[in-house]
Amino acid sequence: MIKGNPVYNQILKHSLFEEKGVKVSVKRLDKIHPQVSGNKFFKLKYNLEKAKTEGQNTILTFGGAFSNHIAAVAFATKAEGLNSIGIIRGEKILPLNNTLKMAQSNGMKLFFISRESYRNKTETSFLNELKSKFGDFFMIPEGGTNELAISGTSEILEKADQEYSHILASIGTGGTFAGLVKSLLNHQTLIGISALKGNFIHQEIEDLLKTHQIFPQGNTQIMDSFHFGGYAKYKKELIDFIWRFYEDFGITLDPIYTGKLFFGVWEMITNNQFKKDSSLLIIHSGGLQGNIGFTEMTGIKLPPLSA
Repeated sequence: MIKGNPVYNQILKHSLFEEKGVKVSVKRLDKIHPQVSGNKFFKLKYNLEKAKTEGQNTILTFGGAFSNHIAAVAFATKAEGLNSIGIIRGEKILPLNNTLKMAQSNGMKLFFISRESYRNKTETSFLNELKSKFGDFFMIPEGGTNELAISGTSEILEKADQEYSHILASIGTGGTFAGLVKSLLNHQTLIGISALKGNFIHQEIEDLLKTHQIFPQGNTQIMDSFHFGGYAKYKKELIDFIWRFYEDFGITLDPIYTGKLFFGVWEMITNNQFKKDSSLLIIHSGGLQGNIGFTEMTGIKLPPLSA
């Protein structure tokens, strides 16, 4: 697997944190690699290793048109000397957005299917059709979440992170949250902030943990009230927060995952949901490449990708 940069925890200083008596740090996974960013680096690590061990030279995966996962897989497979195929949800729109242009430039073959067909992505009959069309391949699911990905994301927390009372992370497909649960210690609380609308996420995460036989030592909690209308939905309040956060700390967030995560944490601190002397570690899961496409689609300018 390609080498990543050292990960560090950035301490945040703000009058709100002083007032509430909490310590806040950010694990800068967004700095681990410029293309295979954040949690994607950990999710792909063992998947690509297994593909190569099995002698597979083609990776097939799934994602939307602005998917961080698609962009990361395309770059990582090229770096590892592998071929990649991306099954993209929705019709092909030209010109391609920045995410898909980036994936294509890294050698990924893109195939667009209807949203209706895309819902069958886990069905055996559908996967057999793909094998008939493309030949043999190593499949990585949408978002990269599988047992190998969870093994990777369980390595996000390091020995030095034992000092924190609370770990906070965004939830999409749940692979990062599950990995963090796996490495959680009994004195720690893991809080997941869902980027998706609906309380179904509680059952999905419960099923995911059960499937992979993950039993948390510490406490876990899922917040489902900071989705801003649903996946990829946003409001002016969120965009304003992303800009304020960048101006205060020099850290860029995205409106899909990390913006909602940090907004939720800020609200929780403001509303005294952490005891005094709590120490918070927020996981910045990267995925900022999608900001360019967001601006292209909406015309809304976001902070620069690097400060």
